[in-house]
Amino acid sequence: MDLATIVIVDAVLREGGIRRAAKLSGRAPSSVSAAIKRFEQAISMSLFRREETALVLTLEARARATEIREATTKIAAIMEAAGKEAIDPTPPIGLVALDRFVRIARSGSIRATAKALGLGQPQLTRQMADLERHLGSRLFERSHGGVLGTATAERIIPLVEALLDIWARLTHASADRFRRDAATWRLGAVMPLGPESEIARMLAALTANWQRTRPRQPLYISSTTADELLAGLRSRRFDAALLDVAEIPLDCDGRLVSQMPLALAGPASVLSAFAGDLPRLLAACPIAVPSVRSGLRRETARFLDDTLDETERRRIALVEVDSIPVIINLVAQHGYLSVLPESSLARMHRPPAMIRLGPAYRQSLTLVWPRGAFAGEIGELMISMMRASPQA
Repeated sequence: MDLATIVIVDAVLREGGIRRAAKLSGRAPSSVSAAIKRFEQAISMSLFRREETALVLTLEARARATEIREATTKIAAIMEAAGKEAIDPTPPIGLVALDRFVRIARSGSIRATAKALGLGQPQLTRQMADLERHLGSRLFERSHGGVLGTATAERIIPLVEALLDIWARLTHASADRFRRDAATWRLGAVMPLGPESEIARMLAALTANWQRTRPRQPLYISSTTADELLAGLRSRRFDAALLDVAEIPLDCDGRLVSQMPLALAGPASVLSAFAGDLPRLLAACPIAVPSVRSGLRRETARFLDDTLDETERRRIALVEVDSIPVIINLVAQHGYLSVLPESSLARMHRPPAMIRLGPAYRQSLTLVWPRGAFAGEIGELMISMMRASPQA
């Protein structure tokens, strides 16, 4: 890592954008983007993410912004102590070179420092010469016993040590995070219908049994849509995924975990009035459906296609809501219809009225994982834990 990169990253954090930081530093946007990538690779964490055309700070960036700002302040103080003008661009001085400079100054010998570091003396001498050239100031004077630090060196040493300490904190935090991430198994899952749902029950059982039997290996569970789960599997963001479909993707292995009967839920008065006439019932109230990316939406569409002809389909009102809790509230409080797992509805404190759709319509839950023997073992272990009783 070098000083110029740290200063550029701090400018992006403060300005909130690559182009504004590039203009402020007099650099091309491409060089600013490259600096961000170098910095993120060095600390093993992402500082920014793109949302459409905007650059948004990650939580890690917000947590590290103060230390990065502090590092930039120390760099400015080093440049000032060396006599560099504030308008001068920050030179690309590496932190490794600064660390070696401090070691030489403390030992008083380039030869002894080179030997301790396993370097050749000429190599270290050239590196110190480059450092002096970048700073525009002499750092060492030769003496009979070795080298002596100049007045400039004496002013710079405590600032460099403070900067190196800041960088050590940044990289130590990322190293701890990397170690935790390397040991963590990540499971992506479709979003549960609520605390009473079968998905919530299975994930809770998995979490409790995993923590009890594998306390040294954390388990991370994230809920999102089926499409995002598959993308996460392919990018290795997830080690396994719980999908609400029966099919296993071609590039994965997996196993069906459970199948739950579906029911048409809605106001009791409407369901009782049109119980024998499904087309009229489905046209009587708006129907809340989840996103097209979900397996539940696919089953709902299949039920509607099997039940209604083209004319009847034009009479119904579909309202797409990409949130199962909102759909349940629409059914319970606002007179909507929806197709939902029967078992989840039955566990609600005040379940809505339901019409069972029969064995042809089910919500399937399938655990899938990338192909590989070890991933398969973990996948089978997860399934056994999901199915285990709370006392197991």
